[in-house]
Amino acid sequence: MSNKVAFMQGNEACAHGAIYAGCRFFAGYPITPSTEVAEVMASELPKVGGSFIQMEDEIAAMAAVIGASLTGVKALTATSGPGFSLKQENIGYACITEVPCVIINVMRGGPSTGMPTGPSQSDVMQAKWGTHGDHPAICLVPASVQELFTETVRAFNLAEKFRTPVTVMPDEIVGHMRERVVFPEPGELEVVNRTAPSVPPGEYRPYDTRFGDVPPLAAFGSGYRFHVTGLNKAEDGFPTTRADFVQAEEERQVRKIENAIDEIVTWEEYLLEDAEIAIVAFGSTARSARYAVNEARKNGIKAGLFRIITYWPFPEKQIAALASQVKAIITPEMNLGMTLHEVRRCVDGKAPVSGIFRVDGEPIGPGQILARIREVA
Repeated sequence: MSNKVAFMQGNEACAHGAIYAGCRFFAGYPITPSTEVAEVMASELPKVGGSFIQMEDEIAAMAAVIGASLTGVKALTATSGPGFSLKQENIGYACITEVPCVIINVMRGGPSTGMPTGPSQSDVMQAKWGTHGDHPAICLVPASVQELFTETVRAFNLAEKFRTPVTVMPDEIVGHMRERVVFPEPGELEVVNRTAPSVPPGEYRPYDTRFGDVPPLAAFGSGYRFHVTGLNKAEDGFPTTRADFVQAEEERQVRKIENAIDEIVTWEEYLLEDAEIAIVAFGSTARSARYAVNEARKNGIKAGLFRIITYWPFPEKQIAALASQVKAIITPEMNLGMTLHEVRRCVDGKAPVSGIFRVDGEPIGPGQILARIREVA
């Protein structure tokens, strides 16, 4: 373990995590409450031979990230809710073209301009359904400054391994809080790089399924010429309207994630072994929930916490199993019930599920959660 320790903000740790993962390109546009990610990348990327560019808007920032990634560079952008909305068309383009990249969305209140400086957890559905059409989605929701560092590294690993955009979505509290961070030594955390083609340039096809559901990806400028389009395409990358090709292509893109769910999905369990009441939470709200669980235990109530770390794919199997061992589930979240609906879908009536919702720009405190625990105990 490294002896390098720092006291820093979550957004700052996110930027350092990206550089640790090998990110060498950042394109973005300033927006509260994510701007510190861009500020640190602007300062630190040139020191490692990377490039920073402030684009004219969020749409262009996402386009630049896609272009940089196609040259073989690990690329990052950072934004908040309104900017994430603007990026959606190009995120869809990255999905269908299978271009690895990482998007940081530090969640604030909405819709529209909403509450720029207040916390929220209301973009989690947008991470999966924001762009149109069927496509894979990976979304990570860290709960601490240290975890924001490590989950940013993991986001790049997942993007590179599965040729897909990956979203990291801390809420504003996690993005702006300051905590102790221990910097891992180089090599201490796994760093994954995309699979390069093993065939001669003349034989390369960018969507060649002979190599599995995640085809190797060449870099523009490395001697490989290939076509990239937002249209449905054949294995050579050129557009096609053949029904069997289109069906197979879209099914493969979703399947490459669905078949790796056990590898991708992560979570934390706290005092769930004998729990009768389970709290399902994520981000900063999970921190309040952990404290509430401890207080409930002091009062003789067997409560426990299931903390979501990978929001998409949703931890369906784990939530379903949880429902068979507890008598009630509570989902506190800074939105109006997005996680509640997912948990109820997974539970399928095997346990009652109730929510605690807050969208007024204030966090959900331990006392609010503890009061609900007492109600359902």
